This record gives sequence, structure tokens and C-alpha cells, in this order.
Amino acid sequence: MKKIIGFLRLMRPANIVTAVADILAGIAISGFFFQPHSDLSRPLLLVLSTIGLYGGGVVMNDFFDADLDAVERPERPIPSGLIPKAQAAALGVVLLAAGVGLAFRVTIVAGVIAVVIAIAAVVYDRWAKHHPFMGPLLMGICRGLNLLLGLSIIPSQAEVYSFLGIIPVIYIAAITMISQGEVYGGRRPVMVGAMVLYGVAMAGVLYVSLLQGNGPFAIVFILFWAIMVFLPLRNAWLKPEGPMIGKAVKAGVLALILMNAGWAAAFGALNVALIIVLLLPLSLMLAKIFAVT
Repeated sequence: MKKIIGFLRLMRPANIVTAVADILAGIAISGFFFQPHSDLSRPLLLVLSTIGLYGGGVVMNDFFDADLDAVERPERPIPSGLIPKAQAAALGVVLLAAGVGLAFRVTIVAGVIAVVIAIAAVVYDRWAKHHPFMGPLLMGICRGLNLLLGLSIIPSQAEVYSFLGIIPVIYIAAITMISQGEVYGGRRPVMVGAMVLYGVAMAGVLYVSLLQGNGPFAIVFILFWAIMVFLPLRNAWLKPEGPMIGKAVKAGVLALILMNAGWAAAFGALNVALIIVLLLPLSLMLAKIFAVT
């Protein structure tokens, strides 16, 4: 049982829920749920695909960071000796391969996007994570592509709305910037920059919702999103120490669910937006049991 829990800890269950929210938002944007007699097996396959891709990506992150974690986070599954490195690597590879394979079962476009996500995740984990520019950019690209993975359920819509992927790139880049100071403390200018990027991301979702004529629906989710991320980030700015920064990062990651609810509402899928919001209590509950960062 301890090993099973160890493997789950490697996969970051609370974060995986936010990845599922990306997929549901992308599918909502595509208009798939408005089609009569939609085949619900395809959304399920994409949900399972993102679980594999995200889970595999974070497992490989801990695999590559095992030596560093032995110094900074010795309680984690690999440095603590609970999970051998070889087993962690095998789990990561299997999850990534499953994510890619499941995506190809939906559409060719979904499969190609999944391949790019898997490659970008491994490149981030192995080489780019600690780079001040490439790290945030690559992690943001993974999230932007995850939204497009949901959109790819209707390939033509993925092409039409591919530009929307830039908003998650901006938002996740901001979170990644903040997270680089999580262990030893952060710098206030970086957090101010992250605040600006948060604002840009929120303005982007709001702008798209206004273009779609659904601004009043989306703004509710955007306001809750803003409250959830700006308050802990303000506290981290006032006291730029590791624990405070960790709380800001955690809030930023979990608030992705509210961003995705905003996307669904922006495209008139209010019922899907409400379903996505229901993922937030689940993610918060899992975040109390398993680490988010």
C-alpha cells in the first residue's frame, strides 16, 4: 500500500484534475457537446490521455530531479527510497506512451498533439526546468497544447481556435516563474511580472468571451479565478519566502480549473463550465493529501 501511495504521489493527483479541466474546456470550445448524438467515448479517451501525459510528465520530473530532491526534498518517494528510480522511469514512460496511444484513438491531430506534449514535457524535465526563460515557456506550451488536445476532438476546430493556446502559455509561464523561488525564496520583481501575466491571461479569456457574446457568464468565473490567485501571490510578495511562494504556486495551479470554467462559459457551454467547477473541490481535497509542487 505504501508503494501504491508513493506512485500516486509521483503523479500529483490534484494537478491531474486540472489537466482534465483543460480537456473539458477544449472540448467545450470545439462545440462537440452541442452536437446531437455525440459519442461520449471520445471525450473519455481524451481525459484518459491527459491523465497519462500529465502523470507521466510529472513522474519523469521527479526521476530527473532525484539527486536534487535528495538535498532539497528528501521526503519525496524517490530520494526517500520508497520508489526506486528504475520503477519511476518505467511508470513515466508507460504513462506517456498510454497518453499518446489513447489520443491517436480519437483523431490523428489529437495523437500528434499528444506526441508534442510528451516530448515537450520530457525536454522540460531533463534540460529546461531551471532555465529562467525556456523553463516557463516550455511548461506553458505543454498546458496550451493540452487545451488544444481537447479541441482536437473536432480537428477543424483545433485549427480555428489554436490561437487560444497562447493564454495558458502565458498563465503557466507566470506560475513557473514564481515556482523557481519556492525552495530558497523568491524575488519581488519576478512576482510583479507574474501578476502582470496573470492579468493578461484573464483579460484574454474575458476578451474572447465578449467576442462570443458570453461575457456576463465568463466574468463570474474570471473573478473567482482572480481572487484565488492574487491573494496568495500578494502575500508572497509581502513575504517572499519559500512556504509563502509555495502557497502562491499551489493556488495558481489549482485555479486552472476556474480558468477552464471561464473558457467553457465564454463559448456558451455553461453546463460544462459548472461541471468543470465541480472539479475544484476534488482537486483541493487531493491537494491536502498529495503535494501539488
